[in-house]
Amino acid sequence: MTEVIKARLLIVDDEVAQMQALCDTLEDHGYQVLGRTNGEEALVALRHAPFDLLLADLMMPGMNGIGLLRAALAIDPMLVGIIMTGEGTIGTAVEAMQSGALDYILKPFKLSAILPVLGRGLTMRRLRLENAALEQRVREHAAELEAANRELDAFTRSASHDLRSPLNAVLGFSTLLVNEFGPRIPVEQRNWLVHIERSAQHMSQLIDALMRLSHVGRQALSLQAVDVASLVRGVVDDLRQEQPQRRVTLQFGDLPETVADASLLRQLFVNLLSNAFKFTRNTEQAVIEVGCEPQGEERVFFVRDNGPGFDMTRANRLFDAFQRFHRADQFEGNGVGLSIVQRIVQRHGGRLWAEAAPGRGASFFFTLARAVEPLSPVPPISG
Repeated sequence: MTEVIKARLLIVDDEVAQMQALCDTLEDHGYQVLGRTNGEEALVALRHAPFDLLLADLMMPGMNGIGLLRAALAIDPMLVGIIMTGEGTIGTAVEAMQSGALDYILKPFKLSAILPVLGRGLTMRRLRLENAALEQRVREHAAELEAANRELDAFTRSASHDLRSPLNAVLGFSTLLVNEFGPRIPVEQRNWLVHIERSAQHMSQLIDALMRLSHVGRQALSLQAVDVASLVRGVVDDLRQEQPQRRVTLQFGDLPETVADASLLRQLFVNLLSNAFKFTRNTEQAVIEVGCEPQGEERVFFVRDNGPGFDMTRANRLFDAFQRFHRADQFEGNGVGLSIVQRIVQRHGGRLWAEAAPGRGASFFFTLARAVEPLSPVPPISG
């Protein structure tokens, strides 16, 4: 049979007869009660054993009830204090609350008034203990996550280094063989070597992509006001310089200033716009649109293209690392770019999703939870 644990009350009142009567009455109602006649003795009791509630008389010689409550809370912050007073003024109640008391009860005591106050006090005590336990578990979990992240970071760096050493040997020797003995190597075997070299280069690119993905998760956020229009303009200019032969129509809507990590936000737009440029490569009249639309209290940024699109039935894995919806002989890539975009959006407390259809292009939308109103109007830029 489970033993019922009684709530522990500490009652402090310099009027001995009144204190003893209250102790006896509350013991009859199932409480475990200890009585003391002054604040000093009460604090000694608190240091020796925990209590759930402290009932302290307001007016006592030496340490009064408010002073006792403050000292008691310094010993046990979870303790719930109730002030007993015969004055019954609003000023007394306010002062008691300001000192940390949950409530107050008036003298002469009425059991019908005391018991509900004790019930509320015990509920508050339970909530304080549960919150403290929850906060402790959160701190422990955060410490475990931090340790796991450090181990993962160390493993990623070590694995990257350990993989690169044999990979560099494969690349180096295959290139050396082709360069030194190419003319004397039969065509079929020379093709084997070229294939080995290309595969090794692809693996090296995958390792680089993994390191970039890992770095996004480790990088501390440096939040600041970001001129999104200027940032996007810079990304587009870089892409045009890299592909001067491309004829792409860029359409820019309103791109309001927001609060974000500027370097991560730039990486986000680099990845989305690079994909848009890549997947419209075979489109006769390529069009890429960038903008922002208000949806309720959120701002939704988007990058839209009229490329080949994809089947939305597969979109549940769209942002997984190394997921590719097109063959490598159609469009190059390693399938990490959108994973990086998702991680950046998540780091900012936002959401990311896509809409597409085969042959009808793709649209990528994201929100940033830390968006703010622009400091000044930012006119749309035209392409």
